[in-house]
Amino acid sequence: MTISFHRSNAIDPDHEPKDLKSLRDIKSKEFKETLKTPISEIIRDRIEAAGDPYFANDSIAHHFNDREREELKSEIEGKLQSLFSSMLIDTANDHNTNETARRVAKMYVDEVFKGRYHPMPKVTDFPNAKELDEIYTLGPITVRSACSHHFVPIVGQAWVGILPSDRVIGISKFNRIIDWVLSRPHIQEEAAVMVADIIEELIKPKGLAFVIKAQHMCMSWRGVKEPDTRMTNSIVRGMFRTDPHMKKEFFDLIRGHGFHD
Repeated sequence: MTISFHRSNAIDPDHEPKDLKSLRDIKSKEFKETLKTPISEIIRDRIEAAGDPYFANDSIAHHFNDREREELKSEIEGKLQSLFSSMLIDTANDHNTNETARRVAKMYVDEVFKGRYHPMPKVTDFPNAKELDEIYTLGPITVRSACSHHFVPIVGQAWVGILPSDRVIGISKFNRIIDWVLSRPHIQEEAAVMVADIIEELIKPKGLAFVIKAQHMCMSWRGVKEPDTRMTNSIVRGMFRTDPHMKKEFFDLIRGHGFHD
């Protein structure tokens, strides 16, 4: 009896042609990439496990490291590229938009929204050794943010008033705190409260006042297209709230360096 064996068409992976092996490697890599969990999902899981919020104006920098921040930029770049494709922008051939997705991803994470993705700048406080008990003010401080409703700029100025307690910080640190908080998508009222909360927590002043006056591009560039409207809001705490004379002194002082009702 003759026994015949069916010859398989399968290729021995140890002896397959070089070009076919390369193709298999490429396909395998692509398949692994499709199975890879996006870094945004990994970070989101951490945030939710910690029970922390991640609204547009929240800081989430403590939930990931520098390497993961770079991965997140790459993921955002890919999503932006898909957006531009859906907007029918030929980024492959348009020299003006060829690398726009990369630039915008970097801008969001490292610049205009850095207050979400980067830790707060280091702020060192010092004893109020001379027991200073007079009001001091700073301003105008340039503020730049973005409307969380339309992601278009908010640009304006801020003023700070402090009646010190037993701790003080360097005056430049107020600028850094304000820039860090405002570098997120915001509504102005919430931004003012967040800045005041941080300053109050750091130095626990006897009196704290904070004023923002800004133009919102969601009103001037779109919508009603009103170029002259500004929004002003103020936070007053401690003795600036309870003592009307101190409150008046603060507003008189900032009128002297640029604030107008």
